[in-house]
Amino acid sequence: MTGHQRNEDSTFTTKKDMFEAFKESLKPYEHKLTLVLFQFPPWFDCRKENVQYLRFCKQMMGDIPVALEFRNQSWFRDKYREGTLSFMKEEGWVHSIADEPQAGEGSIPIVPVVTDSNLTLIRMHGRNVHGWNKFNNANWRDVRYLYKYNQAELLEWKGRITTISKASKDIIVLFNNNSGGDAAGNAKEFQQLLGIEYEGLSPRQLDLF
Repeated sequence: MTGHQRNEDSTFTTKKDMFEAFKESLKPYEHKLTLVLFQFPPWFDCRKENVQYLRFCKQMMGDIPVALEFRNQSWFRDKYREGTLSFMKEEGWVHSIADEPQAGEGSIPIVPVVTDSNLTLIRMHGRNVHGWNKFNNANWRDVRYLYKYNQAELLEWKGRITTISKASKDIIVLFNNNSGGDAAGNAKEFQQLLGIEYEGLSPRQLDLF
């Protein structure tokens, strides 16, 4: 649905059929589903036809909450930044704010702006600038997210979270720097820095960390 597989034939006759099949697959989780993430590829740039496709995606998803994450920096260049954020607010997209390497056209800056007062998604991809764009390597997925956030970087995000929380009822932070097994450890460290304590977690969940 987000166009990552450009060279593969679709198994669906129309895009509408594809969306309907996807929504059908979500039904077993509909009472627990918080949102669906639409993360678009680096070649999905800011142009009219792509804006129209975003409108189509939002229309097809109906009442299901959807988050939007870009991987092309054109959406947040000075010329389009305010228009992009206004569009997301008007169309009802939850902003998926990304922390990722600044590695050229196929990466976006940190844009800590809330577009939905109920929910904001933050995805911590790491800052491995040297491994970010190495798609031709056989193990590029293993290298891309190989990064461990240091305390200074997490404290930087603590400040952002404090500001974001004034405009967003709920905030979800997902650590995606998982290539070297650092995501869980960074998440626990960040939880402690924020002073968050959870109650009622099952023993099996606690054993994971």
